[in-house]
Amino acid sequence: MDWNAILLSLRLASFTTAILFLVGLPTAYWLASSKRRWKFLVEAVVALPLVLPPTVLGFYLLLAMGPRSPLGQFYESLTGQLLPFSFQGLLVASVLYSLPFTVQPFAAAFAGVDPKLIEASWCLGESRLTTFLRVTLPLSWPGVLTGMILSFAHTIGEFGVVLMVGGNLPGVTRTVSISIYDAMQSLDYAAAGKTSLLLLALSFLVLVVTYTLQRNIWAVWPKKS
Repeated sequence: MDWNAILLSLRLASFTTAILFLVGLPTAYWLASSKRRWKFLVEAVVALPLVLPPTVLGFYLLLAMGPRSPLGQFYESLTGQLLPFSFQGLLVASVLYSLPFTVQPFAAAFAGVDPKLIEASWCLGESRLTTFLRVTLPLSWPGVLTGMILSFAHTIGEFGVVLMVGGNLPGVTRTVSISIYDAMQSLDYAAAGKTSLLLLALSFLVLVVTYTLQRNIWAVWPKKS
């Protein structure tokens, strides 16, 4: 097995999950509690990677991060390096591609918290932030953990987006899914089979944990009563 590719994928998935945890919490809480009429637009943007072909998303990310784009020029001025075909570029693409796998379980968990408990906390003089940290988040922890697990597993198995944005640079952007593709291209079925079996076991474990934590995790968006 290509252990370098496996370790790179684990590193990418860990960083992606950590960033999505920080970004997903406020986003999901706003989606679960907001009464804005235009909230559906934000929901659509967050869920877009679920229906958008990975190659299309990768194409637009390349344009957005390229050396002629404002983002690409800003990053190059800071680091002296290009954002595409780098680990940092992969990280940006992975965060955007796995965003709905984090936000949707988070939002479903937040929406499932009894509003009376939140209102009781407010009546006791607690701020919204304190109420979120001491009431909403602890009660939503199974859904939050589920979202983190799904994001981690989804990042491990990414192929189209990482290939478009990162290419196939060993030790830099060559993830485990690309390694399997290369093994198949070179007719090394034994190596491809071993790595695929590892991903199959990981995927099965993720599903078992997910269904154990929250059986209704596949609901697209939470419905309030």
